[in-house]
Amino acid sequence: RRAIEQLPIPDPNTELGYVMQTVRLLKHELSDRMPLIGFSGSPWTLAVYMLEGQGSKQFGQAKRMLYNDPDTMHLLLGKLAKSVSLYLRAQIEAGVDAVMLFDTWGGLLTPSDYQAFSLHYMQQIVQDIAGTVPTILFTKGGGQWLELIADSGCQAIGLDWTTHIGQARQRVGDRVALQGNMDPALLRAAPARICEEVAAVLQQFGHGNGHVFNLGHGITPDIDPAHAGAFIEAVHELSAEYHV
Repeated sequence: RRAIEQLPIPDPNTELGYVMQTVRLLKHELSDRMPLIGFSGSPWTLAVYMLEGQGSKQFGQAKRMLYNDPDTMHLLLGKLAKSVSLYLRAQIEAGVDAVMLFDTWGGLLTPSDYQAFSLHYMQQIVQDIAGTVPTILFTKGGGQWLELIADSGCQAIGLDWTTHIGQARQRVGDRVALQGNMDPALLRAAPARICEEVAAVLQQFGHGNGHVFNLGHGITPDIDPAHAGAFIEAVHELSAEYHV
């Protein structure tokens, strides 16, 4: 606990100044031709990686602290929430048009623990940067908590590929936009199959605004860039039929 108490809150414009320089460069190069989304890991996801020190299947260290010493876990998450708020504010000041919180490991938690140890801190961040740019919250494996996430004050929810986007839209209505949610593994398929899946996701969402088409999680390094290009072209071509 003492080590966590001594952890400093970093200044994003010094320790992470290279990120802000990159944001400014991208904004200049884009010349407002398309929006730029800033991002950060969520406090819970960052805490998991800090405590494990590497990838894991069980995440035993993080779960051990959560269950045996929840006060210390909350101390760590509180510090991370403050750090992430400052980091996102610096990205906003550098020019990003929206920000996204990636809660990759929120789906590891029970419903009550998700609210207490993950969503609570993301909501703090949403409140800290309210009134600046739109905020997107993404929890991998969090499809069962869409209503709670929508109540956080965010403007959009990112969906992974295990959630039916049409059903998600019915559940949250027009309270938030939805971002997602094609399975990233489909980029290994032939371009024709990719196009079919893009059409299926668009059909599931239906007509109207409020859909930011995206993969249901990150793209992996083994993907053929031509397949990613086919994905983007299909979205541009087919989405005009659904978005007004």
